[in-house]
Amino acid sequence: MNEEKKPIKRSKELTPLSKEHHEGLLFGWKIKQGLKNGTDHALIARYIQWFWDNDLQMHFRKEEAILAPHLSGGNEWVQRMFADHAAIKVLVEQCAKTIDENSFIKLADAVHDHIRFEERILFPYAEKEIPAETLAAMFEELNKIDKKATWEDEFWMRK
Repeated sequence: MNEEKKPIKRSKELTPLSKEHHEGLLFGWKIKQGLKNGTDHALIARYIQWFWDNDLQMHFRKEEAILAPHLSGGNEWVQRMFADHAAIKVLVEQCAKTIDENSFIKLADAVHDHIRFEERILFPYAEKEIPAETLAAMFEELNKIDKKATWEDEFWMRK
């Protein structure tokens, strides 16, 4: 039997985080595409640091400061979120020190797996556990935080 995977329906209140997850998935794809295209590893390392400084670090802070306080701190899913965030930070630091393909792939895979966990497990749990009025307030808070710097060198497009 070939089961068709249906897209996950996300509540409006958590869509700002899900949109950022899309950027995180692209981050991993860009790293792997850059490696496939023979991009200089030092350039990929700079991109990784830039993405951490301008996107991923802030995304983690939002999840930890806005989402996590409304969930049971002892919950295994919340604990995993914090553990994943810490592990990814270590991998980013490792990529700055050890500029090699294996470190880059480990990071890309860790970000991918973490996003899939949050979208498939943590967010559905949060949508069930957090009262609607609290979710609405979270949505307002998530939308207050503006970002985006843009990385100009699209190395992942060059062959």
